[in-house]
Amino acid sequence: MEELKSQLRVRKDNGKAYVTLNRPPANSYFLEYLLYIEETLLSLEKDKTISVVVINSASEKFFCAGADIKIFSNNSSDQNIEMVKAARKVTKTITSSDKIYIACIQGHILGGGLELAMACDIRLAKEGNYLVGLPEVKLGLMPGNGGTPRLIDLIGASKAMELLVTGDSVTPKRAYELGLFNQLYTHENFEEKVSVFVNNLAKGPKKAMKAIKNYVIQHKGMTAEQALQFETESVNKLYGTYDAIEGFKAFIEKRTPEFE
Repeated sequence: MEELKSQLRVRKDNGKAYVTLNRPPANSYFLEYLLYIEETLLSLEKDKTISVVVINSASEKFFCAGADIKIFSNNSSDQNIEMVKAARKVTKTITSSDKIYIACIQGHILGGGLELAMACDIRLAKEGNYLVGLPEVKLGLMPGNGGTPRLIDLIGASKAMELLVTGDSVTPKRAYELGLFNQLYTHENFEEKVSVFVNNLAKGPKKAMKAIKNYVIQHKGMTAEQALQFETESVNKLYGTYDAIEGFKAFIEKRTPEFE
């Protein structure tokens, strides 16, 4: 357990939690590591003071390379299925959370690592020469932790098909152009820009952000009429909240709102 704790650092700071992958050289995961990540994220769910969770890496070279290939290749099929199930639990914890999850990327992000980032709500990246991709097809496989539908949602079916069937990686610049990354910052201002972005979110209205995340995730598959009705029901629950009242008052008084 002590070894796992050293491989996953957690720091809380004024409404934010930083979860740092620290398993050199590539932050590759295995079953027990995934279970520990899930346990850590579930513990953060209980902390109501946290509204934003940032997943990043202690390494500038790698964000995460996905499953540890040495372990994966030596496992039985059943063992690998259990590992993928554990990875799915991690991403489900992220997508079902009321908190906003941000992936902070500055190094190679491949396979399950990219699937982890795509499960997050927002992806902030640094310019660089690192690789971004889902190379599973080159191992005779395909993504198994939400990589296929999430990639399609983010960049469209045609471009997703190309990346999935070739297994080829792209540059961070290309990933940003495709819509896979939300922001692409320079080396010089990366940490500053990420800090400003995360701090601003942490000061935002938690109930409204929760409602927005819930809508974005759940509206898929709805008819236009259902989606509009769901939006109406969601916003109706916000009108009488402290944050909505404070937001209107601050706007009229031309000041920065102080949300709950």
